[in-house]
Amino acid sequence: MKTILLVEDDQAIREMVVFALEKEGYRVVEAEDGQAAYVAIANERPDLVLLDWMLPGESGIEICRQLKRDEDSRDLPIIMLTARGEEDDRVQGLETGADDYMSKPFSVRELLARIKALLRRTSPEQDGVLEANGLLLDAASARVSCNGESIHLGPTEYRLLHFFMSHPDRVYNRTQLLDQVWGANVYVEERTVDVHIRRLRKALEPCSAEDLVQTVRGLGYRFSTQT
Repeated sequence: MKTILLVEDDQAIREMVVFALEKEGYRVVEAEDGQAAYVAIANERPDLVLLDWMLPGESGIEICRQLKRDEDSRDLPIIMLTARGEEDDRVQGLETGADDYMSKPFSVRELLARIKALLRRTSPEQDGVLEANGLLLDAASARVSCNGESIHLGPTEYRLLHFFMSHPDRVYNRTQLLDQVWGANVYVEERTVDVHIRRLRKALEPCSAEDLVQTVRGLGYRFSTQT
């Protein structure tokens, strides 16, 4: 189930959008202003944000700009919702980092179609098969295999491998991995990451794939087929 954060201070619009999204099977988290939005993003890790332009306090444009500056949220898809329909406003919203833009009043059917299209474009790997050097992860069935042989992983090792294979060749430190794999609202020791990295590597040893999970000294870990 995909989670969508709706940042909108108009209760009537919020209720309408929430009803439509939940009917389509989405989980919806609501926020009325920027402060609540930042907390929701840290705790709920949404898959997409519907962000109103005109909000009390910090504007939607300022929130969007801040999210795109932050390394942990820069890849989060954002659709701006606004009554401002002029071309210059649309351009400003997109240049700030928004992925799409809808002017009020908008068609709920069109909004749902744009959400589906943006999610397909930004997270195609979620329901597909990830592959690297004979190592296959089937997200739909949560099965992992290497050269045709099944690999049995614990739940945390599976989530860790899925995250790594979805973001290859990028270095993540322990804090980032804790936020992305364990969740930003879960408090565990950073060294816990090292323990699960060792377990994951051990599980990959039978097919000689343990070297795909690499240590970058002084920085963190990455998943790469290159040495």
